[in-house]
Amino acid sequence: MLKRRTLLATGAAALTPLALPTLALAQRKKDALVIGLTLEPTGLDPTAKAGAEIAEVVLYTVFETLTKINSDGSVTPLLAEAWDISPDLKTYTFRLKRGVKFQNGEPFNAQSVKFSFERAAAANSTNKDKRTFTNITTQVVDEHTVVLINKEIEPDLLFLLGQASAILVEPKTVETNATKPVGTGPYRLDNWAKGSGIVLAKWDGYRSADAVQIRKASFRFISEPAAQTAALLSNDVDLFPHASVSRSLSQFQNDKRFQIVFNASRGKTILAINNKRKPLDDVRVRRAIAAAIDRKAVIDAAADGRGIPIGSHYAPGAPGYVDTTGINPFDVEKAKKLLAEAGVKTPLELDLVLPPPPYARQGGELIAAQLAKIGIVAKIQNVEWAQWISGTYGNKNYDLSLILHVEPFDLVNYTKPEYYWGYQSAKFNEVFDKARNAARPADRLRYLGDAQRLLAEDSANVFLFQPQFITVAARNLRGLWKDAPIFVNDIAALSWA
Repeated sequence: MLKRRTLLATGAAALTPLALPTLALAQRKKDALVIGLTLEPTGLDPTAKAGAEIAEVVLYTVFETLTKINSDGSVTPLLAEAWDISPDLKTYTFRLKRGVKFQNGEPFNAQSVKFSFERAAAANSTNKDKRTFTNITTQVVDEHTVVLINKEIEPDLLFLLGQASAILVEPKTVETNATKPVGTGPYRLDNWAKGSGIVLAKWDGYRSADAVQIRKASFRFISEPAAQTAALLSNDVDLFPHASVSRSLSQFQNDKRFQIVFNASRGKTILAINNKRKPLDDVRVRRAIAAAIDRKAVIDAAADGRGIPIGSHYAPGAPGYVDTTGINPFDVEKAKKLLAEAGVKTPLELDLVLPPPPYARQGGELIAAQLAKIGIVAKIQNVEWAQWISGTYGNKNYDLSLILHVEPFDLVNYTKPEYYWGYQSAKFNEVFDKARNAARPADRLRYLGDAQRLLAEDSANVFLFQPQFITVAARNLRGLWKDAPIFVNDIAALSWA
């Protein structure tokens, strides 16, 4: 017997007839939007590659999911209109919205869900959350009812099903989704000029097309902070989420054309360590690297002071957060002793791979200088984003890399020895499994705290800071997200005043 925990979508607002003069004004209302992003996607299929920059373009625009994550981190229905959860928390029964179609005219139904999730779990799947889907058995009850049975408890499943890796895809078009995405969302791909921009156009076949006010959304990719500032000030860009404009913030604060939103995040900026490479496979060497780095100085250099120090792969404000910054404090002399204990002869040369975002390029220079003080020569390699995804993340071709992880619930990646940092710990796996399967919330939070401490003690990576994001937008743009639990641009919720 399923325990009923039902969540229903709210009904659409009733339409009110407009007087002719008002209607004429509405027809002249601005309906185009230009969005600035730091990184260009390497493809438009978020189930094929990692990288939040893909979701920034296609999640909730071209592609949709069963659930939707909101600005405050809550989860509401999207392609599912309601669900029930069994008492043992392992069986989820979803009732799907009716009359939904993919942009190629094919129907969305329970078979679509089964196909999408089994594809994500397949042996040849490159879905970054493959493990989530391999734990799920999908059963079709009827066209509009699907049951997901988990092998183990996943307390955050409803949230995970709202992320880009859980998009619902149409079987006939999956092979070309990277360049010609086909989803159920309110927008379709209009044009992609590689290296320049992406244009999404409103899909008039969308089930709630009348409520979508932005007819065209153009993405421009601008990585340099000065260029981001210039694009906004010249009105070439209407909206720039998590913009790198700290140093020019006063220009926007003193200009009535703009609104500024300071976004809380669950992001973790880390110095990733390749745990499989010698001598980085020695915990003493990893601890030495951590002790050599002054987090506050890195925050000043990488994020212009807008960040909170972290000591593990978990952000302040997340359930079960514990402060672990005292486990590996800044201590240059301790770092030197640890290297000596590990038998490391200095100078030790290590590659430091830096992707394009300003936090990486700015912070990386300082980290290299700090490591030099303990005899580590960090050879900086500035790479483009596609190179980082394929070489660093994909082929694990690196020693160190400065990178921001933005997903809220990604501790699970430390249970994956094949993940790009190559961390492996039976003790961590045991603690994380206890957290995942704990029946009492208090026990789960306690185990999450233990997991954070283990990562800090093992110096699995050097955990640096939780960033605060800055969104700059035109003053009369409405519907912006207050916070950023995930990287997404909910364009259908935006409108011009």
